[in-house]
Amino acid sequence: MIVDINCDMGESFGVYQIGDDEAVLPSVSSINVACGFHAGDPRVMARTVGEAAKQGVAVGAHPGFPDLAGFGRRNLTLTADEARSDVLYQIGALDAFTRAAGIPLQHVKPHGQLNNMAVTDRTLADAVIAGIRAFDPALIVISYGGELTRAAEEAGLPVAHEVYADRAYNPDGTLVSRRLPGAVIHDEEEVVRRAVQMVRTGRVRTIVGEEITLPVDTICVHGDTPGAAQLARALREGLEAAGIIVRPLRDIVAARHGYL
Repeated sequence: MIVDINCDMGESFGVYQIGDDEAVLPSVSSINVACGFHAGDPRVMARTVGEAAKQGVAVGAHPGFPDLAGFGRRNLTLTADEARSDVLYQIGALDAFTRAAGIPLQHVKPHGQLNNMAVTDRTLADAVIAGIRAFDPALIVISYGGELTRAAEEAGLPVAHEVYADRAYNPDGTLVSRRLPGAVIHDEEEVVRRAVQMVRTGRVRTIVGEEITLPVDTICVHGDTPGAAQLARALREGLEAAGIIVRPLRDIVAARHGYL
């Protein structure tokens, strides 16, 4: 059993410090770097990519809505062309820094509401995937399901199925809104237990108590969550203690196709 641990990083900007990236980085295998729209700036992008390169952690783009004030977590209405070109622009920006650091760009994971809306809105999902495909159809798309996964698969892009050990799920496989009680799981032991169960069984218990099936390639840790460094460390240690190997996404996809 192998799995990737991914984390959103590089979300500081200007004088604002968000997350403890340096402390989280040693515990994860892939990171999603903010590209300047919902968070991040050129200096932060350069530092984040450079540190990941030093530690051998794989890097992906984390494009979001142009919503710095709302941290990309508000619903915006974009045309398909706006969504496609915004995603393409952000991937290109991050790629400049991965090239400068001498490492490949591994994947793309849409951020926040761009991600959540693309799971249910096929027009938006197609636009996001069109932006990724225009840049490089070999990039892995991190998706937790729905229309975004279907759009990526139909376009022939490799998909990594994502789960959230610290988030509650609805029976339809979507995440419970952060506005509702119980949406975020704060108990470290429970998060680790859920993660191990997800990888071993491909199933998770929903907010109403029933179990649903979820394919698992990568587990998300939110870098802006208080105590993220300790949670990431406990998660990795718990997975490895259960005999689960933590590897970057490129290895997960290679193993799926028999290359590893």
